[in-house]
Amino acid sequence: MDTNPPTTPGHPRMIDDEHIRDLIAGLARPHRSGGDVVERAAILAAGSDGATIVEWIVAHGGAPEAPAAVTPPGGLHGARQHDNRRVAPPSRYVLPAGALR
Repeated sequence: MDTNPPTTPGHPRMIDDEHIRDLIAGLARPHRSGGDVVERAAILAAGSDGATIVEWIVAHGGAPEAPAAVTPPGGLHGARQHDNRRVAPPSRYVLPAGALR
């Protein structure tokens, strides 16, 4: 029996905590912070419930990696072009040291 609470009311968790930990441990690689990093593309390619995996990462102290600072283009219309960009989802998630143990 699954002892994990549902992720949202009426929507049961698709995979259990131990399965998620094992999956992430297989996808993760060392990060310069001393923790681990997991690519968003790897999470999606794993074919599991990606939203549940990201929720697990955040619940265990992980966070999206901050994107590199982007300088808006210069020129007469530079600011306008920058304002029309969409915010992309994070490409990597960083877990603190020991989160996968």
